[in-house]
Amino acid sequence: MKKKENWEDLKVSYSKKLWPLYLLNGFQSIAYGSFIVLIVPLSEIFWPGETTHFIEMGLIYSTLSWASAIGGLLLGRLIDLFSRKLIIIIISIFRGVPMFLLGFAIAGQGINTWAYFIIMIAIFGFSAGGSWPAVISISNDIVPRNYRSRFFGLYEIIRRSTNIGGWLIVTYLVQYGFWREYFWGIGILILLAGGIFAIHNKEPKRGAIQEELYHVLKDDSIVYDYQIDKKMMKETMLSKTNIVALIEGIFTWILMSSLNFLILNFIQNPPINISEFSTAVFLVVFGLTGGVFSQLVFARMSDKLAAKKSIIRLPIIVMSIAGGLATFAVFFFLPWQPLTPEQGKDILFLLTLPVIWIMGVLFFTSRSFFSLYISNQAPVLQEINLPEAQGQIISWNQFLEAFGRGIGPTLCGILLEVSNKNYQLTVLIIVACIFPGIILWIMALEWYSDDRKKIKKILEKRAELLKTQNKEKKNSNRS
Repeated sequence: MKKKENWEDLKVSYSKKLWPLYLLNGFQSIAYGSFIVLIVPLSEIFWPGETTHFIEMGLIYSTLSWASAIGGLLLGRLIDLFSRKLIIIIISIFRGVPMFLLGFAIAGQGINTWAYFIIMIAIFGFSAGGSWPAVISISNDIVPRNYRSRFFGLYEIIRRSTNIGGWLIVTYLVQYGFWREYFWGIGILILLAGGIFAIHNKEPKRGAIQEELYHVLKDDSIVYDYQIDKKMMKETMLSKTNIVALIEGIFTWILMSSLNFLILNFIQNPPINISEFSTAVFLVVFGLTGGVFSQLVFARMSDKLAAKKSIIRLPIIVMSIAGGLATFAVFFFLPWQPLTPEQGKDILFLLTLPVIWIMGVLFFTSRSFFSLYISNQAPVLQEINLPEAQGQIISWNQFLEAFGRGIGPTLCGILLEVSNKNYQLTVLIIVACIFPGIILWIMALEWYSDDRKKIKKILEKRAELLKTQNKEKKNSNRS
């Protein structure tokens, strides 16, 4: 009883240990997000004077996602075998350098400029694939279980704040022709943040704050060095709840990746004509505040509820997907009115339009729901997987999510071309893709508890075995 109380009272200043990771997350999020918000401006840089090339620009984001998926699969396994710190440093280098090199692209060369961007984005995306598995793995050994929604909530706040806040800077620079300076600057900042992480952070002991291993691994002489094998992989990583999370990720991220792609093309192109900078302002004001509100209020609430009964995270996930889905669809059925390009740049004029405020409420609500999904899905996966499988299971999950994320923009581009830019029909088809994910999470309510108990029993047996082996080793040294 005392052991359990000690573990539950465990408090770690995880933010003091991981603040360089937050910094790196922020700069990388600005870089990643720029390929979303610059869909229309980049098309103009590639093909000056032409209308937006929907399919080619959709492939830019799809390449980013698919390269990330492949990179995650390869790097995820390495994360479970080797130093997370070293892998994060390498990832930073291969994300910063391609961004810097994009500043040297030759504008106005059509498909050639586009191809240069595709190559650099593929390198950036491949290395990006290892970021989230590395964060999941390293946080599993630093952040106590009852604080994980708050940790992922804070991580998500930083990601969204820098992502959406960075859109203001990015769109402003690009609008005035300073796109090269943006790519040079963000590339250098990513490399600097990686250097700070390398100097400040140490590699944590794997499994150190796992409930079942906590007291055993407090002994510095005991090391948790288990590696996943085929038998244990089948027994744990292919559990029913894990399979639900893997398959569901495809459907959920088709929707999430389509959201920004459709909204940006919808409001920035004729007849609405809202400028890139005005768009970024509204996304910051409404989208960012929605995400921050959700993480500050609901993430803490999620941790408190899950501390009593961890299965509560599953209905929270279902609610977040359904809520985000509904608010996303309504956006395209608002009574939008045609605007001139000059009106689209006038933020004060736009604020006089009732439809802008309705859009803001919908975007605020949508971001609030989707942020709740992020801060609860990661702790669920951590709890139903072993310490030595954290990187790999997240890389599997990320691979399928990235597959769905890559399908979204390309599918939207094709549907818009085929339907002659019928956004309402396109969004209804995209929305239909999400229902299987909701059904799967509801089904997982039947399996989650058994899968969690299975992990707990395995770790309890290993804790006893490690304790016994350590005693035998000490006795042997004495004799």
